[in-house]
Parts: sequence; structure tokens; C-alpha cells
Amino acid sequence: MILGGKLYGLVLSGGKSTRMGTDKGLITYHGMPQREYLYQLLDRVCDRTFISLRKEQESEVPFGFATIADEDKFKGPYNGLLSAHSKHPDVAWLVLACDLPLIDLLALQQLIAARDPNAAATAFAQKEDPLPEPLCAIWEAKALEESVQYLNNGNGTCPRKFLINNDNVKLVFPENENVLLNANSEEEYKAALLKLATS
Repeated sequence: MILGGKLYGLVLSGGKSTRMGTDKGLITYHGMPQREYLYQLLDRVCDRTFISLRKEQESEVPFGFATIADEDKFKGPYNGLLSAHSKHPDVAWLVLACDLPLIDLLALQQLIAARDPNAAATAFAQKEDPLPEPLCAIWEAKALEESVQYLNNGNGTCPRKFLINNDNVKLVFPENENVLLNANSEEEYKAALLKLATS
């Protein structure tokens, strides 16, 4: 039983990966496409897990992986996050962007252990720059509901700005800060491979 109510996992992989030049969800860091690797990680710690993607990507996903297609009601990462919330509005979501090649099981367990279900979200952050990482975070259902209103009010489309402007977000500093390394370009991809090879 997960404390604080049901926790579903969501791998965000519906972006166009324009900076990387290739689909980040399909890059192999751990012997399989990254979105499948993250799905399997989340599946070990969540009640249910889904891959968030665009409708045209659904046919590429192997059998056995549950998916939620973007409803295209909102822009940016909120598209996938709120499409998932609309399908399962009463659960919290542990969200991972597919550009996190170094995230691991220990980090997820640390985040879940620190979860505050009374907060809007429990998010990882870097100590030297303590801003919430919205795409490596547990979003409670009420925060997603508030996000819909936030977007409808024309406050922008950035989930991080929503969390920064919310005074009820719990920040968690990962024991291994490398887990928050983003790989969005060819250079960052090579840096991630180097860290994996030496870890």
C-alpha cells in the first residue's frame, strides 16, 4: 500500500525532441528504449504505469506497455500530464521526462518516501539551484486540477512556473544529484553516456 493514496507512474515521451534531432524516448542508454526503461522503473514503485505520447506514436509501442495519448487540449509538458489526469483524475502521478538518462530506482524510492500528500507536489530539486523539477516529481490530484484553472486563466504553459508560484510544494534533494541530468542535445547525450560508463 502506497502512503497518501494511489500513485500512478507517467513517462512523458510525446515531445518532438527537436533539439536532440531524434526521439528521446527511443534513445538506448540501458539496453532498451529510454521510455521503456523508465516505464519499468516506475512500474516497480507505482500502482500502475503509463507512457504518455502523441496519437501517431501509439503504434510504435511494444505490446504490454500501457499508454495514454495526448488529448491536445494544452501546450508543452502539461499536454501529457493533464491528458493522464483527465483519464484518472483521482490519483497522484509520479512523472518522469524521457530526457533523464541517469534516474534510478533509489532516487524514485527516495522521492516516494519523502512524498507529502498534503502538498501540491513533491519535486526533486538541485541544492545549488532549489527550483522544483516538475518533470521529476509527484503531482497530487488537486494540483493538477488547479493547473487546469491556471492554464485556462492564461497564466502561461510552464509547469515549473506553476510550482514556483505555489507555496505548498515540497522540495527533495536527491542523494545522487546526477539523477537530474537532462539530455536534450547531442552534447548532453554524450555526457550522459560518459557518466553511465564511469558510474
